[in-house]
Amino acid sequence: MLGCGIIGLPLSGKTTIFNVITGSGAEVKPYAGGKTDPNRAIVEVPDERIDKLTEIFKPKKRTPAMVEFVDLAGLSRDASRGAGLGNAFLSFVAEADALIHVLRAFDNPEVPHPEETLDPLRDWKIVETELILRDLGLTETRLSRLSAKKRLLPEEQLEADLLKRCQEHLLEERPLRDLPLDEDQLRLLRGFTFVSLKPELVVLNLDETQVTDDSIPGYEELAALCESRGMPLVKVYGRMEMEMSALSPDEQAEFMAELHVAETGRKRLISGAYRLLGLLSFFTVGPDEVRAWTLKGRATAVDAAGTIHSDLARGFIRAQVVNYEEFMRHGGSFAACREAGVLRLEGKEYPVKDGDILEIRFNV
Repeated sequence: MLGCGIIGLPLSGKTTIFNVITGSGAEVKPYAGGKTDPNRAIVEVPDERIDKLTEIFKPKKRTPAMVEFVDLAGLSRDASRGAGLGNAFLSFVAEADALIHVLRAFDNPEVPHPEETLDPLRDWKIVETELILRDLGLTETRLSRLSAKKRLLPEEQLEADLLKRCQEHLLEERPLRDLPLDEDQLRLLRGFTFVSLKPELVVLNLDETQVTDDSIPGYEELAALCESRGMPLVKVYGRMEMEMSALSPDEQAEFMAELHVAETGRKRLISGAYRLLGLLSFFTVGPDEVRAWTLKGRATAVDAAGTIHSDLARGFIRAQVVNYEEFMRHGGSFAACREAGVLRLEGKEYPVKDGDILEIRFNV
């Protein structure tokens, strides 16, 4: 299962955001006493579509899509040189498939900021620099080993050329996620687990008084940076939303209305993380089970079949397909979809789209 690592400076509220995501209230405690093992949780991806399909088919079982979140200890300045938890932290970051970067925007005199002042953009740069330096060290180590060889094999020369390009980019203090790379190049780099190559979602951790952009330190500059780098930016009232999880749905709605927030930070974070991982959901439906299955983008019908069961991929004949939106537009009826011509038969290479409802026809 793909997962997101929650990173940030100490005291940025990472564990609070983890608690918001998991709906665990105050059950999971912040890092203290030298703890390095991360907190982990697998959570349901909020999706109204599976709820609607469950209402229609009334199955014995409902199985939503799931995604993992890992709350990592705070990354200190100079972690790449061994400060704080140093390499122990960075090794956990390397295991994540994507990063949720928590930035502190709230003020709390009882919990002083480790950099003494509130500046989310500066904090982002501190952590990003540590990720870049860690990756730069890896490229330099590997290039040094390759340069020690008298003669490189063709595949080693390809690797060396690509790593030099990465090194030049990192020396410009740019993360590798900003470097244009094709699928073959990404495959070649996969074994290095470069941390600055991982997609990143930025979370501004606010308090309930920060209801306007001008109440957030340096918001315009940070928002412009995120837009230019293609990083989603999510605002979350961390402490309040963590405590709100213990309230009834009506009380939660009342709090959200006061903050002019249309949906909870929990939903926005989980859905954003799912997209960040490049995932989509397709559905199988019936009286026994309504289930959301997870696929990487660009997956085909036969990939979807294999996700359900290897036998379905091995004996694949056709996939019967209708997208959720079309299905609901025609009254949640396969018969009506068939009559309207929107229920189709597709072959192995059909690119599965988010929200497709599939029935695999196979023979083994």
